[in-house]
Amino acid sequence: MRFTHSMLGAAALAALSLGATTALAAPASAAPGTTPQKVCGSGYKTVNSAPVGSLGTVYLTYNAANGKNCVVTIRNTPGAAVYMSAWIFIDATLETDEDYGQFTSYAGPAYAIGKGHCVDWGGAIANTHVTVTQSNCGSLKEHRTTSVR
Repeated sequence: MRFTHSMLGAAALAALSLGATTALAAPASAAPGTTPQKVCGSGYKTVNSAPVGSLGTVYLTYNAANGKNCVVTIRNTPGAAVYMSAWIFIDATLETDEDYGQFTSYAGPAYAIGKGHCVDWGGAIANTHVTVTQSNCGSLKEHRTTSVR
């Protein structure tokens, strides 16, 4: 009886270890219904967005409590990993952050303190890239560029 319990315990431990290893090895990705707030964190409100062709959207969010912006690019339909990016640049302070790589659902978050400054930001999904410059500058007009490379 003691042998049977030891074998069952060992089998259960092996199954748990395999499951944990599989779970830890899985790439970070969001389930359908991912929002910029789920990726950036609580307190972030969407202040701007731009479509990435028909593949998804890149979002600029802002947290008034800490003065930080956050950028995240979210695919419309998660699937096989493709090149994705999210980036932000504050020209006045030269602060920049980016996230890029092969992702199944979203890229980001990318953070920068942007209170009182114009923000350049963008993202990409596969070969479609979006750049938004001079954004959220009050009366100044922002510039948007979408390119397929």
